[in-house]
Amino acid sequence: MSRPRSAGPARMRALAAGLPGALLTGFHAGAEIAPAANEKTGRVVAVGMGGSAIAADLARGIVESETPLALDVVRSPTLPRGVGPRSHVLLVSYSGNTWETLQAFAAAGRARAPRTVVSSGGVLTERARSEGVPVLAVPPGLPPRSAVGDLLGGILGLLDPWFPESNEARMERAAEQVRRRVALYARPRGPAAQIAEKVGARLPFVYAESAFLALARRWKTQFEENAKRLAVFDEVPELFHNAIVGWDATPRRTAAEHAVLLLEWSGEAPLVRKSFRYLEHLLRQKGASVVKVPLSEEDRLEALLDGISLGDHASLFLADRRKVDPLPVDAIVRLKSAIGSPPTPSRRGPVGGAAARPTRPRPAKR
Repeated sequence: MSRPRSAGPARMRALAAGLPGALLTGFHAGAEIAPAANEKTGRVVAVGMGGSAIAADLARGIVESETPLALDVVRSPTLPRGVGPRSHVLLVSYSGNTWETLQAFAAAGRARAPRTVVSSGGVLTERARSEGVPVLAVPPGLPPRSAVGDLLGGILGLLDPWFPESNEARMERAAEQVRRRVALYARPRGPAAQIAEKVGARLPFVYAESAFLALARRWKTQFEENAKRLAVFDEVPELFHNAIVGWDATPRRTAAEHAVLLLEWSGEAPLVRKSFRYLEHLLRQKGASVVKVPLSEEDRLEALLDGISLGDHASLFLADRRKVDPLPVDAIVRLKSAIGSPPTPSRRGPVGGAAARPTRPRPAKR
């Protein structure tokens, strides 16, 4: 008897296709509870892990390019030093049970920082509601990485007051553009499938300029979780001060085992574009497989959303090539089962960097 075919691939493709609608739903929900103008701060700290953190990372590229707001993304239970009443802390946990985010929630409360929770439920939502902390609720029952539309849209909605003008119409235009492309990206011979074919069995390196670094990370993590294979991401122009030396010294036989995806935006600075061309020439000389991925839209937000959709579909085609189910992430489940969840510290515990400092033992009384 043959085993029934898993529904995982079909479900993940349906979720990828739903990105535009999820973005709009999340944006409108976030805008409804966005801080009032007189509550604005110059610093927002977003705490999250995995698929929850990447949504804040993606938002950061837009926020810091177009607003005076500093958006810090923290993948740790320990808050940065200086977090207090003049900082706003976003606690982003899709499940609501991520122990690192729960500890950060408690620490932000002790620091008397304004807080907002972005979650589908869990302990984090319960604690937020019991303490009167605003909650941006997102739909439950999704793999966290597939909730990127709801989470990213929600964060951009929450931070909409910091932009010179509302992004509502802009978000709707960008979502519509992505909606038109989803069918193209889902085609077996479309752009996403072609990217997967060019990557093949090679180790993929994903490179992007600084403002789109989170997009390169998203591609990398989607390759790892959906296609169950390692990937690498790096930042332009930083890599021209280190990684390029490694590439220059790599033997052709080794370089041929790697694929480099260059995520390039039409709005890049001319010198950055020129550096990309130099890198491409070097990589081709070395025999690496180079895949140019143009993010050609003039609007930074549209380029970002389109890049998310293209990368998600490419990772699903890579999963097809490896004949793996993109849905389960058994290694993460085993890890959580093995280590358990540390208890949330008491309300009297230390805040920020102090949490990591060991205390000096007191001399024993004689």
